[in-house]
Amino acid sequence: MAVVRDIDPSASPLDYYSYELRRLREEAGLKQAQLGAIIFCTGSLIGMIENGKRVPTRDFSERVDAALGTGGHFSRLVGLVLRSVLPTWFQPFAEMEGRATFISTFQAQVVYGLLQTEAYAKALVSVEFPDRADEIAAARMERQRILEREDPPVAWVVLDEALLHRSVGGREVMRNQLAHLLTFTDRPWVQIQVMPFSAGEHTGMTGSFTLLRFDGDPDLFYTESYDSGRMTANPQVIKERSVGYARLQAEALSPAASALLIARVMEERYGYQSEPDGRAVA
Repeated sequence: MAVVRDIDPSASPLDYYSYELRRLREEAGLKQAQLGAIIFCTGSLIGMIENGKRVPTRDFSERVDAALGTGGHFSRLVGLVLRSVLPTWFQPFAEMEGRATFISTFQAQVVYGLLQTEAYAKALVSVEFPDRADEIAAARMERQRILEREDPPVAWVVLDEALLHRSVGGREVMRNQLAHLLTFTDRPWVQIQVMPFSAGEHTGMTGSFTLLRFDGDPDLFYTESYDSGRMTANPQVIKERSVGYARLQAEALSPAASALLIARVMEERYGYQSEPDGRAVA
């Protein structure tokens, strides 16, 4: 029998979620196994979440809200919980990213977080955090909800061609990741360009970076290292990096040509064929 942990709901967003789940389940007169049966999961999973041993997902939260009639209570809480899972040094950037109206980013090594599939994200984080890969990937998927808003930010992404060839998670994961990138060709607020090997040296070779633009607030520049992030609104830095980003856009392939390159790499390296417009087909 699982030991019931004494939860302090003020300790963290996860502890508050755990406390509320136990409280409202008991008020509904349901045992853990009974609630699990209703929402198609095990009673042990309910117990782990109630003890703060497992981070809930958004899908789990929505099913709990439906089962307990809590009016979206857990669906609202889970965003706070998942954000708290992100590294402490990264959380300020994630908050500002969620408020931005225009995102410009150059990525030299991995697909930008807002465009990653869950399997790709898990493969990345499992290298350093194998025991937390599921929850960190879930937190990354939560970040992507800003692209689903009624008024989403404009996201302009330049990817180095190298990251298309670097196999993360194996062939199937990469096939699905590159296919996912191609789905954004139908979304006007997201533009993807690839910096081809043929471009030679370019201003992005100093590393990945992101520029955030806001309505009524100063622009921000962000870059990160192994375990820290740097964010600044210094006007000179913003000016220099904005010019650098404009040069990257000019030197990269057009969005249409980039889609064709992504489809070709997917076909040649990961076993997909492509239609003339760059769309992926099995």
